[in-house]
Amino acid sequence: MAMNISEYARHRGVSHVAVIKALNDGRIERESDGSIDPVKADEAWGKNTNQAHSRKRAAPAEAPASGPSMGSAGPNFAQSRAIKEAYNARLAKLSYEEKSGQLVSIDSVKISWFGTLRVLRDRTLNLADRLAPLLAAETDPRKVAELLDTELRQILTDAANDVQNLNKPTE
Repeated sequence: MAMNISEYARHRGVSHVAVIKALNDGRIERESDGSIDPVKADEAWGKNTNQAHSRKRAAPAEAPASGPSMGSAGPNFAQSRAIKEAYNARLAKLSYEEKSGQLVSIDSVKISWFGTLRVLRDRTLNLADRLAPLLAAETDPRKVAELLDTELRQILTDAANDVQNLNKPTE
């Protein structure tokens, strides 16, 4: 049953101005004879109208009882808006965490660890060259073990301090 603008406005529970605006915005369309098909218009209204801006009203008698669904035509306006807002909230959270120092770039972590581990490797590999003259002159096995232990502990302590400095927030 085709309707005119006033009849369709009563059917939707909105003003005739809202219907005219929906027609002008292309959210609903007229039939070739200028009338409005309520079934087609209701479906287009639901898909193309921002539900946050619409007034609360009783559902029309002909409206299906099921909730919104994402059929083959994709999500309606309200679903798309909700998806967009959810992503915007996630991006805002990531931005906040990055600025507050809770989140860092994986590239900066890789670079920092590479530098720390390279220094640890180099100092450990140079241990023999540094201690060889001292160890060659030493005849007491306990003294040799003590020299090695002291040097290894110093290397590892320096590495641990470097790691702690990586974890401190930069200002």
